[in-house]
Amino acid sequence: MQHPAVPELAHTHTRPIHWVATATAVAGVVALSSVLQPGPATAAQPPGTGTKPAPAAAPPPATDGVDFPLDCGPVKTVVENKASGDLDGDGRPETVAVVHCDAGMSTPPDGIYVLTRAADSAEPRLVATLVDPKDRVTVSDFTVRDGAVLATLHGYSTADVPTCCPDVTEDAKWQWRDGAFVRSTPAGARSV
Repeated sequence: MQHPAVPELAHTHTRPIHWVATATAVAGVVALSSVLQPGPATAAQPPGTGTKPAPAAAPPPATDGVDFPLDCGPVKTVVENKASGDLDGDGRPETVAVVHCDAGMSTPPDGIYVLTRAADSAEPRLVATLVDPKDRVTVSDFTVRDGAVLATLHGYSTADVPTCCPDVTEDAKWQWRDGAFVRSTPAGARSV
């Protein structure tokens, strides 16, 4: 009988008690670390050597109470979707809202509106209409990303197409250029 070069040691064989002991030790460390937290930072820069703190970021304009230019008759307007971002590069966010009339049936057309607020005012102000409800389109895949508004527009090839079943789909992108929102087709866009 040949003996291995290294003898088998009793502690190299794991048993269930070893796993229980390890799990208990880890749980204890996690519990202890949640109780022991570092104190608040107290370091301060000497007067006159620091930079001015950045101004607090202004919240994006709210859509509540905005009078969107929709003629909804006796029903109210519905903000179906909204997203915010700095579209014009001034450091303050704008809000872009997809809005339609609250129709009980059918598919009401959407409008896409841009809201901003002056630096000295808390009131939102409507500054642009990207899609007019008179265009008879509905909006999906809506987002604001990298200073651009992106959306998929579903429309109709003729006035005879029922509102339930749009038969034209295109992707659209709006960006602020030279004082206006310019519409383009995003790279890799679909158009049906």
